[in-house]
Amino acid sequence: MSSPFLTIVVSYGKSGKEGQLWAEEVVRASNSNVRFVPFNHRQALGGVSYDSSDRLDQDYRSRHLRLDILYQQLDSVLTQTGAQCLFVTNDNVYHPDHLLKLPLYRALYTTDDPGSTYTRTIPYLHAFDHVFHCSPSYSATKTLKQKLLECGARRVDFLPLGVFDFEMEASRGESEVFSQKRDIDLIYVGSPFFHKKFNAFLTLTRAFGHKLKLYGFWRAKHCLYLSLHARRLHWVRPVSLEERVRLYQRAKIGFNLHWDSHGLGNQRLYHLPANGVMQICDAPQCLSEIFRPGREIIPAHSTKEMVEKARYYLSHDHDRESIALGGYRRTVQEYRIAQLLRRAASQIRGGLEAWSTHAPSR
Repeated sequence: MSSPFLTIVVSYGKSGKEGQLWAEEVVRASNSNVRFVPFNHRQALGGVSYDSSDRLDQDYRSRHLRLDILYQQLDSVLTQTGAQCLFVTNDNVYHPDHLLKLPLYRALYTTDDPGSTYTRTIPYLHAFDHVFHCSPSYSATKTLKQKLLECGARRVDFLPLGVFDFEMEASRGESEVFSQKRDIDLIYVGSPFFHKKFNAFLTLTRAFGHKLKLYGFWRAKHCLYLSLHARRLHWVRPVSLEERVRLYQRAKIGFNLHWDSHGLGNQRLYHLPANGVMQICDAPQCLSEIFRPGREIIPAHSTKEMVEKARYYLSHDHDRESIALGGYRRTVQEYRIAQLLRRAASQIRGGLEAWSTHAPSR
């Protein structure tokens, strides 16, 4: 590289107010060594997302107008900023044939693995120089890094999802977060769309009834099913970004459920401790790579164990508060989005230097 200063265009897919908040925080992550330029590809596509590689391929080969417009807008941003790197996250909307034409370093941040590795990651690996992943594990016998390298990725690094400042009210200090009254015993914010999750909700609601507050994008049929089997009315409603923060800051204990034991790394993993909530989390196998079990988070190998530990910590406030504080401090120190983007930039810088040496013509 001819200059130590690095410009990275961060291409992400978020709608509405969340998209604007992302843009603001991406810009604020910039410092004297790196400039982050936000580019909301979801907005450029008129709200369309690409959840599978085959749909993107079909639209690209048919020369769909929305992709032509998107790629023109991206090319304009890359030219205007003189960016050395394109960093793509949320959903990849760039066909490999287009990516391979871009004369810059290309990084993909996969945020839905390992569940979508074969539909939203592997088909794109040949078109990216660097891949970041947020889940440590792929299976019982293989890490996600091993899987990605095995499938052709050239450079792979782990990057936690972390938390944005608007998801935790960063203006409030530690003393404010932990001095306020917490009148919600147990909370879960999220969807019920995996079979394992729904069975867990049945167990948890039967054990705790309305002491457990559920929120998220549930359909009426899911609420009805849960109410019938739990023998208690449960109507689960969605909440705004702002309301989610307020609810978390009133909660003592938060449950975290993943799609399976190897899918550790969702956003809830960081949202809960960032708001002073003690977290009881499934998928414990790789948990120590992110938080210290028993000191910053409570692991659980089963829903039954979640129930037992929740009951214990509801009656042991000092222990619960100590673990919540440990998780909060770890999150604030290491897992805020600005810190993570700068960490990615450092790793990109190393990859870019090697890439520039071996691929000078690109």
